[in-house]
Order: sequence, then structure tokens, then C-alpha cells
Amino acid sequence: MGRVTRRAFTAAALSTLVFTPDATAGDARGHGPGRGPGRGRATAEMRGMWVATVANRDWPSRPGLTAGQQRAELLALLDTAVRDRLNTVIFQVRPTADALWPSPYEPWSQYLTGRQGEDPGWDPLGTAVAEAHARGLELHAWFNPYRIANHTDPGRLVASHPARRHPDWVVPYGGKLYYNPGLPEVRAFVQDAMTDAVRRYPVDAVHFDDYFYPYPVAGQTFDDDAAYDRHGAGFPNRAAWRRDNIDRLVRETAARVARIRPGTAFGVSPFAVWRNAATDPRGSDTSAGVQTYDDLAADTRTWVEKGWIDYVVPQIYWNIGFQAADYAKLLEWWAGVARGSKTRLYIGEALYKAGDPAQPAAWQDPAELSRHLTLAKKYPQARGHVFFAAKDVAADPSGAMARLVADHYRRSVRAPD
Repeated sequence: MGRVTRRAFTAAALSTLVFTPDATAGDARGHGPGRGPGRGRATAEMRGMWVATVANRDWPSRPGLTAGQQRAELLALLDTAVRDRLNTVIFQVRPTADALWPSPYEPWSQYLTGRQGEDPGWDPLGTAVAEAHARGLELHAWFNPYRIANHTDPGRLVASHPARRHPDWVVPYGGKLYYNPGLPEVRAFVQDAMTDAVRRYPVDAVHFDDYFYPYPVAGQTFDDDAAYDRHGAGFPNRAAWRRDNIDRLVRETAARVARIRPGTAFGVSPFAVWRNAATDPRGSDTSAGVQTYDDLAADTRTWVEKGWIDYVVPQIYWNIGFQAADYAKLLEWWAGVARGSKTRLYIGEALYKAGDPAQPAAWQDPAELSRHLTLAKKYPQARGHVFFAAKDVAADPSGAMARLVADHYRRSVRAPD
């Protein structure tokens, strides 16, 4: 797949779906110019975009740029958000057990300079927070909890890397390295590493993506036998133990964030299928080959219903009418899950698919995404949308984003409280 990106990871997961029987920087909260007519405030809603840094997917455009060049590219993405009357940027600051700030726990990210551990000469996260806030944007710090590297050679990690100091924490799987979620010491460490950013910067939210236990790879086993033997007593099976490990990560992270910086939100953007209805009658009317409850040990439905997270952004990355996973059916299912919960529901949108000739015919119509937002207005639980990802928002090759902005974002609004 060339560069390893969140988009590519999601595409790989989607391939398992089966069919079964000029902006000027202004204030995004209503005081700056943007695309099309109309200004002022309306009802609060999430209008976000992800900025993926893993493998330089969205930013920086390549490793090794000067600090000034990196900063200019970052500010241009923030200005793009303002142009399209978005109000939130979800910035990936820990893509592979590394950091986009001067962390005492983990090395500087290789995606900045090309060499892991090398100081880029500036503070990307600190700059992103300050510059986003100056533009009236929220800045959500996006962390991947357990991914260490997109390869299986610990020797390629910088010598001081925690994974090299603690090789017993590491599990190779599917051509990558992961921290073992079944070890309490790992869970404590990754929380220390992530919440260091919350201590240092007034981020508006902490954000997890869809990777907990890794997506399944045919013919391979995630080797956590020793951890299960040591810590799995009292659970009916390994699957239940794994889910408890991820439940603990979610609950403990939420508690830490609230304690360190009260008022900071905590959200997760999971793969959109919790379970198929054929597996569990409480599940969605889908026939997906990946189910987060079973395959990623992520009981996302419970997190929402119990209010363990402040918001959820299911990645409903399919078109309306897609047989195996219909956007309309998943939207309705998630609205039902969120109904009565304190967890806010936003919808993750696959802007990157718009106009892609490899995608189904529906995605060749620039109006497909606009129809998603029209449909979502029927569900009061759906309080906004987040677009994957920043490079596609900026370039908008198919015109889908421009169409969506003209149809739905004629006025700037604030993000939900």
C-alpha cells in the first residue's frame, strides 16, 4: 500500500466486508470570511477534520522539511478549516509510540525530520494549539495508544525507545509492532505518555482512533499467551479479558484527563460496526467482516451507553445504499445507541473516497457527502461530522467538499460544549 496511513488501514479493514445469506484566517465561530455567503452563529455542531501525521499522510508533506516549512504547512491546514467553516481540528500527535511535542516519555516522531528522536527545532503540538485557538478552532489531540511501528524490527527504533528498554511489552503482529494491551504496566505507561500532552497544553479534547487490539490478519495470532496466563484469571475466555483491558484503558484515560485538565473532552473514533445483527440482535443491519467487539476487543456500544466517553465518531465510511454496510442503516443504529446517553454522537465521513475511481459509483457523484449530512439532520442525536482527512479537505479534487459547504455550512458555528 506504499505509505502506511490511517486511510490505508481503514481500506484494508473494509476489504474484509463480506456479503452474507482563499481564504483568510478568521474566527471559525462566526467572525471570519469563508467560502460562500453567510456569516454569524447558528446551533452548535461538530464540524471537524482529521490531520493524520502517520507516514506523512496529511502533514508534514514529507519528512525533513525545515521548521519554518513545517509550520507554514500546518498553518495552511488550519486556514483551510476556517475557509470551509469548520470549527475543530483533530491533530494526530502520537502516531507510532512517538511524539509531536517534547515528551519526556517517548522520542520525537520520525515523520518530522526523517529520524526518530531528532529534535525538529520547534513544538508542533504547542504551535497547533495556540494557532488553532487564535483562529477560533478547537484542537483535539489525537493519540494511537498501542501501535509502536509499521515494521517488526525493534532495532530500527531509537536506542532510548521504551519498546527497546522493555522488549517484554512488545508483540509483533501483521508486519508491525504493538504494545501488549494485556499488561497493566503498558496500560499505565501509555496513559502517562499521552496525558503528558494534556498537562502541558490546553487541548480541547483527547482523541483515540480505531486501533486497540490490531485489526485481524489472516493466519496470524496476536501472541499474548503469557499476559493472559498472568492476568486472565476470573474471565470466562481470552476475548472477555481483552475487552476488559480496553475498557480499563478507556475508563482510566477518561478519569486522568478529567483530573489533569477539567473540562477537556475525551472522544473515540471507532470502526463503525460494533457487531452485525446476525452475530448479536443488538447489532447493526450490516454484514461486515470486522466487528469491533469481537475483532478489536473494543466494546464501543457500551462506552457510549455508559457515558465513559464524552463523544464518539464512528467511521461510517460507506455510501448510502452500500449493501454490506449502508451509511443510512449505520447512522440510524448509532443514533439509537446514543439516544439517552451523555455521549455526543458525531459522524466520521470518508471525504477521501469522493471522486476516487476505485470506489463505488455513488462516490463519483460530488453530492454523495452532502446527502449524508442531509440524512443526518433527521437524527437529533447526530450533532455533527468529522472529515477524513485534511489533505482531501484542502485539495477537494472532486468538489465534494465545496458542494457540502455550500449546502450545509453557509454560516459559521461553534463546536458543541
